[in-house]
Amino acid sequence: MIMRIGIVILPDQRWADSERRWRQVDEWGFDHAWTYDHLGWRDLVDGPWFDSMTTLTAAAAATRQIRLGTLVASPNFRHPAAFARQVTTLDDVSGGRALLGLGAGGIGFDAAVLGGETLSPRQRVDRFSEFVELLDLVLREDGTTWRGDWFTAVDARSNPGCVQTPRVPFVVAANGPRSMRLAVRYGQGWITTGPTTDDLEAWWEGVADLSARLDKSLASDGREPGSLDRHLLVDSAPVFSLRSTEFFAEQVGRAAALGFTDVITHWPRSSSWYAGDEAVLVEVASQLPELRRLTG
Repeated sequence: MIMRIGIVILPDQRWADSERRWRQVDEWGFDHAWTYDHLGWRDLVDGPWFDSMTTLTAAAAATRQIRLGTLVASPNFRHPAAFARQVTTLDDVSGGRALLGLGAGGIGFDAAVLGGETLSPRQRVDRFSEFVELLDLVLREDGTTWRGDWFTAVDARSNPGCVQTPRVPFVVAANGPRSMRLAVRYGQGWITTGPTTDDLEAWWEGVADLSARLDKSLASDGREPGSLDRHLLVDSAPVFSLRSTEFFAEQVGRAAALGFTDVITHWPRSSSWYAGDEAVLVEVASQLPELRRLTG
């Protein structure tokens, strides 16, 4: 098994500073690079913050081979018909390197800034289901008319379509059963953050349980366990994955042992979220070939 290793670069720096990071991860040979798709995120909402799709399009022009994606786009502030145009553009500029992480959306800044009502978890999944189905349709077909409970589209166009066929791959974020069914039905990949806990071992136990639940969902749909890429956001654990090179290697091995095909870390920040030492990232980057071969 060859593990793919990705990294998140938060959109919290001006491009004059951020471009260096995108070029660097491409040169280092990371398999994919992502950025958060939010209008503002947690306490970083008061600091610099930039648009995800514009950032990824700039990154596409600045890189040559790395895959580029949203982590994760949600219906909190996106409409499938308009978003499809941005996705198609990113896939075109990148030469077919785009990935699309999709999630239901939380109840933080993104959900409140447009003045909408606070949705229940069930309502958010209802909306997400419609969002994914309509986005899939608009990206695959030209001229989509749709009237649902959450979205309406009238002759939505997508020509010339994505470079990748039949469309950009969906990587669906899912911990609950309904969202997992969406991942199985529409996704080329699944991504999980694992459970919310302050205990590292409990987190890994929860990740194992979620992976087993995905197996059951795949089986109920007649799909093999290996037919869906599995992405693990390892920094959702209570310990930052890049606290040391040895610790990162251990986390990659544990993910591989559970059947994950992809792990995603974050570029270390100087403080607050994902605080760490960039020297550890440099060392990890030098060991990517060896890390990819870890099987747990």
